[in-house]
Amino acid sequence: MERPNTARALAPVLYIPHGGGPLPLLGDPDHQQLVDFLRLTPSSLGAPSAIVVISAHWEGEQVTITSGATPELIYDYRGFPEESYRIQYPVSGAPALAETIGALLHAAGIDARLDDQRGFDHGLFVPLKIMYPQAQIPCVQLSLLANLDPRAHVAVGRALAPLRNEDILIVGSGFSFHNLRAFFAGPSGSLDERNEAFSRWLIDTCTDEKLTLVEREDRLVAWEKAPHARYCHPREEHLLPLHVCFGMAQAKAQLVFDREVMGKRACAFLW
Repeated sequence: MERPNTARALAPVLYIPHGGGPLPLLGDPDHQQLVDFLRLTPSSLGAPSAIVVISAHWEGEQVTITSGATPELIYDYRGFPEESYRIQYPVSGAPALAETIGALLHAAGIDARLDDQRGFDHGLFVPLKIMYPQAQIPCVQLSLLANLDPRAHVAVGRALAPLRNEDILIVGSGFSFHNLRAFFAGPSGSLDERNEAFSRWLIDTCTDEKLTLVEREDRLVAWEKAPHARYCHPREEHLLPLHVCFGMAQAKAQLVFDREVMGKRACAFLW
């Protein structure tokens, strides 16, 4: 008789495009494919006991972690309809988990601090309001490093890898393409070859099983050498949550979303 497999599955790590500001919550048709993906994703991930979000919309001189029990929402966008500033997502924080995250980073020699006053920005509340609309799962948000060093962000993820042994969902909330000017340039429906080339490179880098772990990391660290890298990311803050995710997972990813958002090809990856 075979012994039952009692090994605990590692917690999922998910890198997503979170869309343009609050538009996924406002019925924007250019976000419908993304909204459908986000809405269906929890059916395969389940309901974790907590969610950790690395948001493209928060940078600090050191890794900073929300540690308040009831963080408010930060409407960190401009020029949208009035209702977008009344969005509610009354999810609680997770102070004990924040302390654990801080301890893991310090143990790895990474400077970090807790912030019990900072709220949740739209990199957290927009996608999670679609994924987990009941707002019943406590959340912690992490900042990026203001130096935008890709290797440092991989190191942050590596330091946090023990979190995968807990009942936690880790979400890197960014955008695999983030050139704001390009989103609004050119006729709707036209193919953007530069966007396509970078997307193919990113998918290959994250999912090609022939790449070794070192090769995969080297490509992500040297992402600026990818085809049309700086066109797709004039500034890399929306890509770097992916580096944290990879650092945590240390493995090839599964491509789980490859559709258009605001007329540009965008991808999501799951480890």
